[in-house]
Amino acid sequence: MATIHPTAIIHPGASIADDAEIGPYCVVGEHVVIGPGARLHPHALVEGRTTLGRNCELYPFACIGMKTQDLKWKPENLTYAEIGEGTVLREFSTIHTGTKDGEVTRVGAGCLIMAYCHVAHGCVVGNRVIMSNCAQLAGEVTVEDDAIIGGMTGVHQFCRIGTMTMVGGGIKIRQDCPPYMIVDGQPPQAIGPNVVGMQRHGVPSETRALIKEAYRLMYREGLNRSQAMERIHYEITDCPEIQHLISFVKASERGVL
Repeated sequence: MATIHPTAIIHPGASIADDAEIGPYCVVGEHVVIGPGARLHPHALVEGRTTLGRNCELYPFACIGMKTQDLKWKPENLTYAEIGEGTVLREFSTIHTGTKDGEVTRVGAGCLIMAYCHVAHGCVVGNRVIMSNCAQLAGEVTVEDDAIIGGMTGVHQFCRIGTMTMVGGGIKIRQDCPPYMIVDGQPPQAIGPNVVGMQRHGVPSETRALIKEAYRLMYREGLNRSQAMERIHYEITDCPEIQHLISFVKASERGVL
């Protein structure tokens, strides 16, 4: 049987794995699914059509699966939130369900969402993402795997943050942040490749050198976006990381920093 403190309020319709642990004064709603090994610290709240993956951990006053703040939401819409395996949600973090009927807000596996962070409706957050304290994602934001977002940083709706990108703290992101880069400053700029991040994730030195060359063409040659992508395509040895960079930039709708 799951370990459930007697002061917790659990709706009879909730599905709770046998080895989950639910602490004092937690609240779990009717449509919630809590996976094996998940742990809810005191005062955590999970509502809506929310699924917590295996070994998720919610700290006090984390609030997951509540109705979106988007005024376009309608009562008849069925919306969802999904939290991946091993993700940790610290104190006062908030993750809302989607807006449109069937829309899912997703946070991947192995993420660390620190205190007071917010993930709004329809966001897609990849695996192993770190959001530092008070980082805020507006609706429909995409964050790719292994990205890091600094504290007090706000991301405008529909923006994308690329894989292994490190975004500095206390800045406002209004355009897409290309993968493998460090983004910082006021206004924010891609100030160079995220060399340390790529090393930590096992990107070979040869590939890191190619990404450095791609950065030079994008930001140091005075080229527009189309010209830079064309030169990267023809001048830099093909590899999956370079292909991902090119496709990310070409798919941008809000523009790239």
